Amino acid sequence: MTAVLWVFGYGSLIWHPGFPVAEQAVARLEGWHRSFCMRSIHHRGTVEAPGLVLALDRAEGAHCDGVAFRVEPGAEAETIAALRERELVSSAYLEVTLPLRLADGRGVEALAYVIDPDHGQYCGGLALEEQARIIAQAAGGRGPNRDYLWSTAAHLAELGIADADLDWLAARVRAMAGMTEG
Repeated sequence: MTAVLWVFGYGSLIWHPGFPVAEQAVARLEGWHRSFCMRSIHHRGTVEAPGLVLALDRAEGAHCDGVAFRVEPGAEAETIAALRERELVSSAYLEVTLPLRLADGRGVEALAYVIDPDHGQYCGGLALEEQARIIAQAAGGRGPNRDYLWSTAAHLAELGIADADLDWLAARVRAMAGMTEG
């Protein structure tokens, strides 16, 4: 019998897991925060004009609220393979197993992808205004960087997950793009 596989989504996995899901729940990861701290040279930018994507960046006293997905039984191996192809495209993420607390109080161990702070694509600590400028202009193989930001922010809001930095960035990038809310 295969062990139960949980996957933690904090960015695009929230709105596009890309694997069969048996159960999903809002979950909290302690000691990490969601941050646009990874330069994207494939999906949301290029080598010449990198975009930014979210990563889990370790931070004392921080937490990240996201979604825990329990993979459909029997689909574990194909899910891990698909996630590795998607998430480990440039080796900037590290694949780890971390403890989560689900909204209903259960504790689970989940597969998560965290930033490697020693990787060349790591760019933690960028000011929000600089992040907004990059996101407003970049595009890659999966489309404009701003669409990634807006979709993530919208899905977090739908789930009732507050993220002040993402909300500020979404509004700022809309303003830069000459768009209004609504």
